[in-house]
Amino acid sequence: MKLPQCEIFSATVAQEILFVVGGRAPDVGWLSDVAVGRKIFGVDRGVEVCRACGVVPDILIGDFDSASPDAVDWARAKKIPAEKFPADKDFTDTQLALSRATEIFGEHAAILTGGFGGRADHLFSVLFTCAAADGKIFMADERELVLFVKSETVGVQFNRLPKAVSLLPMSGACSGVTTRGLHWELDGATLTQNFPNAVSNRADAAEISVSVGRGTLAVYACFAE
Repeated sequence: MKLPQCEIFSATVAQEILFVVGGRAPDVGWLSDVAVGRKIFGVDRGVEVCRACGVVPDILIGDFDSASPDAVDWARAKKIPAEKFPADKDFTDTQLALSRATEIFGEHAAILTGGFGGRADHLFSVLFTCAAADGKIFMADERELVLFVKSETVGVQFNRLPKAVSLLPMSGACSGVTTRGLHWELDGATLTQNFPNAVSNRADAAEISVSVGRGTLAVYACFAE
């Protein structure tokens, strides 16, 4: 999977879907690059981001309680299919979008942008939703990147080195954690959620890899202060 700041090497999935959600908006140029050649889901207020960047989603999903009327009117004028849900519901708009993408397109890799910033509860919800999702899923914009590594090896080739790389267990414990290309390396280590002590490492090489024997590990890279 190619992003403007890096290329990610893991198990190959033919279909890649971009989800634009309603948190901190990505840079216009970054989103325009990432949108090329990918199916696009506009999720609730993410329709405003799409409109501002001139990116036309293939489908809109959400209750649209936080989307501006102008953005919704723009989508209607573009005849973008929309699935509207009630505001009072059991699932978040992002959870509904990820589920519907699997129902419509089957196996795919997901890039979720617009998930950073804003309220902390929204960010936690998105992080844990992504960690629990089946298949390949990444959170990204031009400033931050999160890979969810699940009992596998993932490689990253950076076009520019991040300012920091952190390893954060999303399951209670992650065992068999081995890294290559980081300043402080791990070799078969166990990382636990109740003592996250693998924060603020750094990449010493343009290419790094992270292996996890068991568990789900979030690999976080920060490209801006």
